[in-house]
Amino acid sequence: MEESCKEWYHKNLLPQRMRSKKNEYLCQACQRTVPRHGGKSKSWKGCTFIMIYLFTGIVFLVTIFFLWAERGLIKNSTIVSFKEHGVKNLRNFLHMYLYARWPDKYIKTARFLLPQAAKKGPEKVSEGYHSKILTPNLAKKIVTINKSIPLKDLEKIIPYPVARKIVLTNPLDIVVLECPCRASAQKPCSPSMVCMIIGKPFTDFIIEHHPDKSKRLTQKEALVLLDEVHKQGSIHTAYFKEACLDRFYVICNCCKCCCLGLEAMVKHGVPIMSPSGYCAQIDKGLCIGCGLCLTKCPFNAISSQYEVIEDKCMGCGVCISTCPKGSISLERNESKGIPLDVEAI
Repeated sequence: MEESCKEWYHKNLLPQRMRSKKNEYLCQACQRTVPRHGGKSKSWKGCTFIMIYLFTGIVFLVTIFFLWAERGLIKNSTIVSFKEHGVKNLRNFLHMYLYARWPDKYIKTARFLLPQAAKKGPEKVSEGYHSKILTPNLAKKIVTINKSIPLKDLEKIIPYPVARKIVLTNPLDIVVLECPCRASAQKPCSPSMVCMIIGKPFTDFIIEHHPDKSKRLTQKEALVLLDEVHKQGSIHTAYFKEACLDRFYVICNCCKCCCLGLEAMVKHGVPIMSPSGYCAQIDKGLCIGCGLCLTKCPFNAISSQYEVIEDKCMGCGVCISTCPKGSISLERNESKGIPLDVEAI
């Protein structure tokens, strides 16, 4: 049996190395350079210095980037957000920072990349960024909640593997932000101030970094905004994002013409939205066939015969507000999942 490299080294080289002034020897058993006992090879020292230089350079570039992005001193909301994420989630913190610091550019880039990403894997696109559709009443329950909800994993309500947590405090902090989907659209609709950021540290970050595009809302103002956008045909969606601490952070009031989430869902088949838990029902005795519900439905869930296509209906309730005769209602549907009712959590 051949003598191992280690055995040969201890028998032949080790005694010589203790007397030799050379830094390394050529091992005859494996033809590799063996470092002097107790010493370190020159190549190891070189690699160490290279790693130190690289690390120092990266730290310098990151510091310059944040000083530029923060327009001077790093803001308190950035520090708080970093602490909430922690060093282990540095990648998610940087993702969140880019997303929240430049939302318009982020959405514009995502809109450009969406078609190719959807072709490669629509489920992968929605895995870490998705939403739960809310009926108007469920959305109002969130903005008027009068109790704190500690961190919870909504595994049964949010049907995705990650980003399904919720945490709410009383009183609830609400900030309205200019919608990045509408701002990045070719023909944006109005009003643009419709994205409702919910809870800290997200609200503080938006207010500090976008003082000219955001403002804080009272409960009453939030309810008025929800009513106004719903009458215009927008749907309420509670968005969850892995980069945003794996949890719910915004109520988006999505329009059919600008919303990137609706575009991903309807046009590219990305399952980025989960149903509200309800389904629309049309009373044929009251329906006059005006066609308003058919044109307003963002999911094309109403046929030309004014019948609800159950597989497509997401239970958003937009058709209800558009019907002049009140012939449409929402009914609980078990196949559409569990509603996001904060009072029942």
